[in-house]
Amino acid sequence: MNESFVFDTYALIEIIKGNKNYKIYTNEKIVINNFIFSELCYVLFREGYPNTEKWLGKFMKYIFSVKSDIIKDAMYFRVKNKKQNMSITDCISYFMAKNLGIRFLTGDKEFEKLENVEFVK
Repeated sequence: MNESFVFDTYALIEIIKGNKNYKIYTNEKIVINNFIFSELCYVLFREGYPNTEKWLGKFMKYIFSVKSDIIKDAMYFRVKNKKQNMSITDCISYFMAKNLGIRFLTGDKEFEKLENVEFVK
């Protein structure tokens, strides 16, 4: 494949856990942002994952900045879809993917039916 995706925190954790459904994405071009990276840090530290520093070092190099207009559009989208209980990070990352013209890789059910989403459990 060799495509680019904005990987959400769920996808990164599933890769770390060795979920076979995510194996095909390990060779794809990874794009994350500071919001995703902060969630990843939190989960890895909270859960006491082995090799946390190794994983953070691996994913750190894929961080890209998010433009303020993407954040604004994502927060408007979140307000309009508040019944879906979407996280701030996921909304921003979803709009980042749309802006970059690539898909948002996630296993979060709130995004399953949206366009521009690669949904994997």
